[in-house]
Amino acid sequence: MGLSGGVDSAVAAVLCKEALGKDNVLCVFMPDETTPEDDIKHCESLVKKFGIKCMQIDITSIVNQIQIVCLEKPDKITLANIKTRVRMILLYEYANEMKSLVCGTSNKSELLIGYFTKYGDGGVDFQALGDLYKTQVYQLAEFLKLPKSLLSKSPTAGLWIGQTDEQELGMSYETLDKILHGLEQKLDIKEIQKIANVKKSDVERIRQMIIKSQHKRRVPLILKIGLRTPGLDWRAPVQEG
Repeated sequence: MGLSGGVDSAVAAVLCKEALGKDNVLCVFMPDETTPEDDIKHCESLVKKFGIKCMQIDITSIVNQIQIVCLEKPDKITLANIKTRVRMILLYEYANEMKSLVCGTSNKSELLIGYFTKYGDGGVDFQALGDLYKTQVYQLAEFLKLPKSLLSKSPTAGLWIGQTDEQELGMSYETLDKILHGLEQKLDIKEIQKIANVKKSDVERIRQMIIKSQHKRRVPLILKIGLRTPGLDWRAPVQEG
């Protein structure tokens, strides 16, 4: 799995190590020129404290080379997506060689609103934290006794200098999770507004983010021609249990 210096990858790494054993889990830290210094320090402290196997690969030169051959000069968002897809390629290269699976580190909050890169950090074999909201990941991190310095910093993917998750989302994860949980429970919009202390437009904005990002959580859409179409109505073999 990719280790980033953030709480999500840290929790996923510790859980996998506890479940599968130290020798069966490898983390790869892939910084580039915009990676915050704190992330580097927190990766080092996490690896040392929990005895996690970790390799480091600087992806700056790879990203720069891709920019040179791009058909158009990538803007800030496109470049951020390129970085996450480079990391996916390197993770799968190693996984192929070692006959391993790639563990994702996205949480439920990110997955629901599409706050991840398609075929980037979303390109994994399984999501260990995929049904835990961000606030629940923090609770789990405290239970696992992750370094306090890691838990106290602002969540960021480090995709450009000064980038933070909550700044991009326009609200805190605590507020976002209250809205998402309300929508999951199919509560009335007014009740969600009251619980999260937000405007109706805030709830609707998050609801639209869930709708518009559906394509990220599904297999690619296939034009239906036959009787049973892969990814749509093909049901064989039927999963048991």
